[in-house]
Amino acid sequence: MENRRFILLAVLGVLIFFIYQSWQTEHGPKPVLTPPDTVAAEATQARIDADVPTIGGPAEAVPGNTPVMARNARIAIVTDLFVGEVSTTGGDLRRLELIGYPLSKDQPDKNVPLLNDRDGHYFVLQSGVAGSDKALGSHLDEFVAAQTEYRMADGADTLDVPLTRIDAAGNQVTKTYRFYRGRYEVELIQQVRNGSAEPLTASPYVRMVRTPVPIAEEPRFVHTFTGVGVYERKPNSDKYRFHKLSFDDIDDGAYAVEQQGGWLAMLQHYFVAAILPPQDEVHKFDGKAATDQRYVAQYLGATASIAPAGEQTFSTKLYLGPKLQDSIGKAAAGLELTVDYGFLTSISELLFVVMEKLHKLTGNWGVAIILLTLIVKTVFYPLAAAQYRSTAKMRKFAPRIAEMKERYAGDRERMSKAMMDLYKKEGFNPLAGCWPLLVQMPVFFALYWVFLESVELRQADFALWINDLTSPDPFFVLPVIYGVSMFAMQRMSGQTATMDPMQQKMMNVMPIALTGFFAFFPAGLVLYWCVSNLISIAQQAYITAKIERDEKNGKPLIKAPKAGK
Repeated sequence: MENRRFILLAVLGVLIFFIYQSWQTEHGPKPVLTPPDTVAAEATQARIDADVPTIGGPAEAVPGNTPVMARNARIAIVTDLFVGEVSTTGGDLRRLELIGYPLSKDQPDKNVPLLNDRDGHYFVLQSGVAGSDKALGSHLDEFVAAQTEYRMADGADTLDVPLTRIDAAGNQVTKTYRFYRGRYEVELIQQVRNGSAEPLTASPYVRMVRTPVPIAEEPRFVHTFTGVGVYERKPNSDKYRFHKLSFDDIDDGAYAVEQQGGWLAMLQHYFVAAILPPQDEVHKFDGKAATDQRYVAQYLGATASIAPAGEQTFSTKLYLGPKLQDSIGKAAAGLELTVDYGFLTSISELLFVVMEKLHKLTGNWGVAIILLTLIVKTVFYPLAAAQYRSTAKMRKFAPRIAEMKERYAGDRERMSKAMMDLYKKEGFNPLAGCWPLLVQMPVFFALYWVFLESVELRQADFALWINDLTSPDPFFVLPVIYGVSMFAMQRMSGQTATMDPMQQKMMNVMPIALTGFFAFFPAGLVLYWCVSNLISIAQQAYITAKIERDEKNGKPLIKAPKAGK
C-alpha cells in the first residue's frame, strides 16, 4: 500500500509519454512534398480540374468575349481581414492571407496564408455552376473582371468582387465574392442568366482542393492538418453530428452523403475553411482523393430550372479564418466543434472560458495562466491538505513499516496483512494521498488540449524570453524549474522513506524524465505546472507547520480508532 503514490507517479509519466507521442502523430511535422516542375504541375492540375461535376464538358467561350486579361490573371483583394487573389480562370480563390495572424514570431510581416498555391503548397477554393449536359461556368472557364484590384474603402461595410463569363449560347454567369468588414464569413454569389432559347438546369458547386503539405514556415510542434470535417445529419433524425475524415480515411475510400443542412470543412491547426450551404436545401457533400496527394472536399447544391431569358441566383456562405471561439459558432450551427478538445471537451471549454475572462482583466495570457493555476489549486486545496496529511502520517509509519519489512522478509502475504492491520488500528487510509493526483489528471489533459487548439493563445506573449506560450520554451528554463520543483516536493514529502532502493532510484529519475518530456510541451502548459508545483510546496510547508503546532499542543496526527469501531 505504501507504493500507491509511486505507482500513480509512474502512471503519470507513462501517460505524459503517450500523450506526447499522440501529439506528435496528430500535430507533428508531416512530410514536406517536393514541389513538382512546372510541366508536371500543369498536367496534374489538368487531371484534377477535369473532374467537373457535370455530364458534359466546359462551355465554349463566345467569340468576341475573349478576356482582355491574360489567362489565369490574378485579381487582388484587400479588406480589413484579408489579402487575397482571385484567378480569372474559374474565378478560383487561390490565395487568402489572414491579416493579424503572423506566420511566425520571426516573420511578423508575413501573414498566414489560409489559401495558397505557391511554394509547393496547394490549397484553393474552386466553384462553378454545373448544367445537365455541360458546365455553365466551371472552374476551368475563363472569366473577366472590371478591375485588377478590389480594395475595401474606408467606412464601407462590404466589398464585392464580381467576375463574369458569357458562353457561346449567350448564357451569362456572374460570380461575386462578397466580403464583410470585421467578419470571416464570405458570401459566394453565382448568378446565372439564361441567354438561350431552351430551359437550363443548373446546380452550384463549391470545392476545396489541397495537399497535406504543412506550412513550412510555422514553428515546429505547431503546424498540423487534420483533414475533412462534416457536420453530418444523423440517420433518421433531425440532429447532426461532427464527423472527421483524415486523409488516410479518404485514401481508403471516397466519402459521399446527401442531406439537408450541415456544412463541409477542411480542418487544420487553429484555422478552418468551411462551406456553409443554405440550410433549407438538400445537397451533396463528398470527399475524395485526387492525384499527387491532393484531396477534394466538394459541395453540390440543389438543382434549379431556369427559363429562357430567366435568372437564378445561388448563394453559398463560406467561413475562412481562425477558430475564434466567441464567434465561429455564430457563422453556422455546430461550426464551433471544429475547435476539437477531444474527450474532455466540457472541462477544456470551462478552463478556456475562465482563462479568457482572466486575460480580459490582465491583458496577458501568461498572467491569466498563473491566476487560473491559483484558482485550480484553491479549489483542490481540501484534497491537497488530505494528501499532505496522509504523507505526514506515512512518514510517521516509516520506522514501523521498515521493521515489518525486516520481520516478514520473503513473506509478502504476511507483510501486506500486517500493514493492513497497522493502518486499521491507527485509523489511516493510505489511499487518501492518491486521490488529489487522480482528480487533477483530467484538468491537466484538458488544459493540454486548450493550449493545442485555442487560436486565441497562438503566439501569445508572456514575459522575458517567453514570447509564444503555445511553443516550447526556447531556452528550456521552465522545464528545468519544473524538474527542480518536483524534486523539492519529493524531498519535502519524504515519500521515498518507505520505498525500497530500486523504487527510490526510479523516483529520483522521475523529475529528470518529466523535465525531458516537458521540454517539448507548450510553454504555457509547463508554466501552469511550475506554478502549480510552487503553490504545492507552499501548501505543503503550511500544512506541515500546522501539524507540528498541533502535535506540540497535544493534538497528535495519528489517532487510534475508538474501541468497537
